[in-house]
Amino acid sequence: MPRHVLDAGAGTGALARRMTSFAERIDAVEPSAEMLAEGKQLPGGSDPRIRWIEGRAEDSEFDPPYGLIACGESLHWMDLAVVLPRFRAALAPGAYLAIVGNANIHGPYREEVWAVTDRYAAVAKHPETADAIAGVRASALFTIEGEERTDPMSFKQSVDEYIEFLHSTSVLSRAQLGDRVESFDAEVRAVFARRGIDRLRYEVVGSVTWAVPR
Repeated sequence: MPRHVLDAGAGTGALARRMTSFAERIDAVEPSAEMLAEGKQLPGGSDPRIRWIEGRAEDSEFDPPYGLIACGESLHWMDLAVVLPRFRAALAPGAYLAIVGNANIHGPYREEVWAVTDRYAAVAKHPETADAIAGVRASALFTIEGEERTDPMSFKQSVDEYIEFLHSTSVLSRAQLGDRVESFDAEVRAVFARRGIDRLRYEVVGSVTWAVPR
């Protein structure tokens, strides 16, 4: 099995920068130049085994075969009719498509924050990882073999750290928001200020869904 990995929709390399522990080469494909630039500066981002590639999974040039294709909270942004045939063709025999997701279990402030993000996001009410998994399941190209979920893990962060997390997403990045960044940040902070919250405490559940070509 080739120890080459395709990280499709790599963002800042949250997966790619950690897969150097087992992979000989990671092709990290991401359409946002800003996210690629940030990923290169983060810990592990300068590892020569990571090839940062600016482009979409739908039409970027691949270098198969891959022993693993990973999509971390990204597959739902892609055109499944285009990428699933490409992924199937790029996987080595016996290799897997790994669809990685996470769910944050927030408190009662969640709906207020979501109301703010929906007004500012490039795409409001966007599809989620579960929708992409349903699309893979319905395709004639892959079979879902199983899913693994972590136990809920408690997580704490400051309001500022949470806002930085929001900016790390493609629909709420600083580049996307432009001159609306300050007003967005102020509105999110106001939600927590009204509730007297200066540090968030919530639970995170991670998941990996494994799919194999038919």
